Amino acid sequence: MKQEHRHHIRARTNLLIDIAAFIAFLIATAPRFSGIAIHEWLSVAFAVAIIVHMLLHWQWIIALSKTMLRKARTQVRLGYILNLALFIDVTLLTFTGLMISQVALPLFGIRPAPSSLWRGLHSLTSNLGVLMVGLHLALHWQWTLKTTARLFGFRMPKSATQQEVS
Repeated sequence: MKQEHRHHIRARTNLLIDIAAFIAFLIATAPRFSGIAIHEWLSVAFAVAIIVHMLLHWQWIIALSKTMLRKARTQVRLGYILNLALFIDVTLLTFTGLMISQVALPLFGIRPAPSSLWRGLHSLTSNLGVLMVGLHLALHWQWTLKTTARLFGFRMPKSATQQEVS
């Protein structure tokens, strides 16, 4: 029973972090609407949330990395490759965002030299990030539905819970 309770708490924590990161990501992808200051600070918060997300899943990352080439299911391999690509993209996106920062870094007295290279790479990694976050969400959609339903006491239709995804 204790392990089931721990699993429930862990699933809830994962879901809440995922939701917060997704909301920050959505708002940060629209700097014209949120303003550059909110865009930059939310982007920093999103990067921190991704790091926390990875730390919470670190044992899974290590275990899957060990068995990746041997016996993982195709969907798990696809998820692993997508997550690795997403991590690389978010790292580049954060770095290029800092290199063109107009608010966050100048607050600390750091003023990167403006560059169209950084701005272009930031735009490219942002567009790729939107695509990959959508794919990531689609890949984990069944888990998201099941976990949300379980945490909030909703009953899921049989067709929505037939496929088991972790």
